[in-house]
Amino acid sequence: MAMAQSAGKVDRKDAGLDKIVPSGARIEKLAGGFGFIEGPVWLKEGALLFSDIPNNVIHRWTPDGKVVRFLHPSGCAGSDAPAGAFIGSNGLTLDKQGRLIVCEHGNGQVTRVEKDGKRTVLAGRYEGKRLNSPNDAVYKSNGDLYFTDPPYGFPKLDDDPNKELKFNGIFRLSGGRLQLVYKDLSRPNGLAFSPDERYLYVSNSDEKRKIWMRFHVQKDGSLAHGKVFADVTDQTAGGLPDGMKIDKKGNLYCTGPGGVWIFTAQGKHLGTIQPPETPANCHWGDSDGKTLYMTARTGLYRIKLSVEGIRP
Repeated sequence: MAMAQSAGKVDRKDAGLDKIVPSGARIEKLAGGFGFIEGPVWLKEGALLFSDIPNNVIHRWTPDGKVVRFLHPSGCAGSDAPAGAFIGSNGLTLDKQGRLIVCEHGNGQVTRVEKDGKRTVLAGRYEGKRLNSPNDAVYKSNGDLYFTDPPYGFPKLDDDPNKELKFNGIFRLSGGRLQLVYKDLSRPNGLAFSPDERYLYVSNSDEKRKIWMRFHVQKDGSLAHGKVFADVTDQTAGGLPDGMKIDKKGNLYCTGPGGVWIFTAQGKHLGTIQPPETPANCHWGDSDGKTLYMTARTGLYRIKLSVEGIRP
């Protein structure tokens, strides 16, 4: 196994964090030199996949320290991608069969990578209109796929002439049917279910409204009673509410201003994991599911914790 470099710090706000982040835990830098990395997902064979959005690549990292190109192009077909857009893949997850699910910014679609390498489009249009740039995705245990659809794949964002939808939505794909479940967030981004799946948490990556929302998940899969779970609009550190994950005790690990904010299910801020680069997403890895891997701008980081996370 390759030696990793220590980097960053942990800001402890509450004694409750000691049950999650051991006193001797250290942040390790595993690899660097990327464009802007996102969407980490752990594979059962012991490797981590992650997206490099501007470079239109999915990379594969292994514990021996090697990083190899796994998929290219990852989120935008062809070489005529518009300048200034985040065109590559973003969020990645796995279905029950272990197949890779890819949120493709440039192509405006969610796809599944089959065992033979071919891609199946799961969602690309809503009511005849092209999706914006699917960003992050999570499966419910019944097989329903929820994903967010902000405008980051367009150079001019909401004002881009190629943007067909007039909103940035949260969608549910169930039985082949695409359903809009919420459209009133300006920049819906990361999302995660509570352990009992009663709630869906969603981040809003808007400089003017840096919040995480919590929704009740209804029996029919729709969302109701949305309310602000945490608001960090007053924070000046770099970074916005972005990707998130949850541990089996219901604690949230939310990338945001300055690092990964750890909240209890009741919304109490326990502390923040602060690598030297602002993380955009995170995922549980290793055989015991207790290591938090973080994609942070140009670098990949990890920290070993005392709790097990929820992962596909």
